[in-house]
Amino acid sequence: MNTTDYSKAQGHWVLAQMGKKVLRPGGKELTHQLVRSLEITTKDHIAEFAPGLGFTASIALKSTPFSYVGIDSNEAAIRYLKQKITGENVEFLEGNAAATSLISASKDKVYGEAMLTMHADHRKSEIIKEAHRILKKGGLYAIHELGLTPDHLGEDIKAIIQKDLALAIKVNARPLTEAEWTTLLENEGFKIRKIERNAMHLLEPSRVIDDEGILNALKIGWNVLTNTEARKRIINMRKTFKKHQQHMNAIVIIAEKI
Repeated sequence: MNTTDYSKAQGHWVLAQMGKKVLRPGGKELTHQLVRSLEITTKDHIAEFAPGLGFTASIALKSTPFSYVGIDSNEAAIRYLKQKITGENVEFLEGNAAATSLISASKDKVYGEAMLTMHADHRKSEIIKEAHRILKKGGLYAIHELGLTPDHLGEDIKAIIQKDLALAIKVNARPLTEAEWTTLLENEGFKIRKIERNAMHLLEPSRVIDDEGILNALKIGWNVLTNTEARKRIINMRKTFKKHQQHMNAIVIIAEKI
């Protein structure tokens, strides 16, 4: 997962290279709320889409589910996760979240964070449809994504935000309003059970300290200060987030397969 060209690398990998472990838009706080809301038990078979560095997997596995599988399209991430997180009935597979090859109606809980935002709307729907397919009836699907606010935000402002984000993080990110996120889920056969929100302060110093702890925050700061190219990228990302902060947030939605 080493990033050598900081000018072209996706934003989350630049941050990871600097030592940042929490890469979710709503921070550690919203991730913990997501896991608590799933109410994972020792009988549950769970799946995670795009586990990334394994931060949330480590939290979810503290509830000792009966089985866990993480699906990620990044081969290097899968190699890293297999070394970092091991255990009985724990596996990580390289694959496509829209076509996992997992058995239909085999999972009690499915979740994914900061990944649907990175896809076009039709692709979002394909991934949500796959979560629905592999879940048992009554099973829960949780997402933690980048949101837009308010619900009546104009299309012109949305387009500007999407363009600025794409330039800053080198991913064609397409965040949605809360109403749009819930509609996507409902259209694929889910019932909304709970919604949590948080500010999108991923690169604000107070959030970094809260997410990473003071020692790792200092380490990240040092790494950024001593790497000119990475620093340029991160400053640009932070400026973009600040520019649009009144219209961006982080959202967790817990939905039930009906």
